[in-house]
Amino acid sequence: MKPQTLHCHTALCDGKHTPAEMAAAAFAAGCGAIGFSGHAPLPDGDDWCMPAVSVPVYRQAVLDLRERYRGQMDVFLGLEQDYFSPPAGEGWDYLIGSVHCVVKDGMVLTVDESEAAFLKAVRDCYGGNFYAFARDYFRLEAEVVKTTGCQIVGHFDLFTKFNEGNRLFDTTDPRYLGPAMEALDALLEEDVLFEINTGAISRGYRTTPYPAPVFLRRIREKGGRVAVTSDSHSADSLLFAYPQAFALAAECGFTSTVYRTQSGFTDVPLPL
Repeated sequence: MKPQTLHCHTALCDGKHTPAEMAAAAFAAGCGAIGFSGHAPLPDGDDWCMPAVSVPVYRQAVLDLRERYRGQMDVFLGLEQDYFSPPAGEGWDYLIGSVHCVVKDGMVLTVDESEAAFLKAVRDCYGGNFYAFARDYFRLEAEVVKTTGCQIVGHFDLFTKFNEGNRLFDTTDPRYLGPAMEALDALLEEDVLFEINTGAISRGYRTTPYPAPVFLRRIREKGGRVAVTSDSHSADSLLFAYPQAFALAAECGFTSTVYRTQSGFTDVPLPL
């Protein structure tokens, strides 16, 4: 099958390009499908999310592109639903469920906005204890399917975005790995896909995809399924590091990945 991504963002949230520009880039790259997944609104109106008034504009733009590319490339209407987003409602082809922030003592603490904000949250709200912050993050992650109604779990270990090479905290420490595995096992009881997400590579934060191999192997052992996505925020990164992501999937024991078709999610062999 032709390549596809089910996770990309446009200028209607925190992306760089319009939906039309993203679709044109996907078509030029030979994609069989593009799935849009704009950030759902949040109660505090963060500027990386769509405001509620933009959601109808986003929906119509994607539906118009579906018609424009009909018979040439599938266009899917998705939404990245945060743990704290209001209910998404009906009419979406799929939802990606993600945790981008934790609420601590009434304060909203983002885990991926910037390294400075991440470190400030650890210092001011957790007394410098990264593992306590991670525990609260994974408590929410464990509930993301029930809370959002998603079909795809987004960047499971987003908490490590700024931790390349374990330079801030040790991801093998039981204080991190224990809560993370508990969350993963809870999610594996749901009928849900997990994305192998290359977005932090294209934006220069990481050299490897989310989630880490230790989690991918657990997903495989328990019969979970994965879909490779780019979490693209620009037209030039729609298929970024896909060969690396497919190789990682194979190394962790997967023989197939999941694609979205007009009839639903389907397993296809990993590219050789």
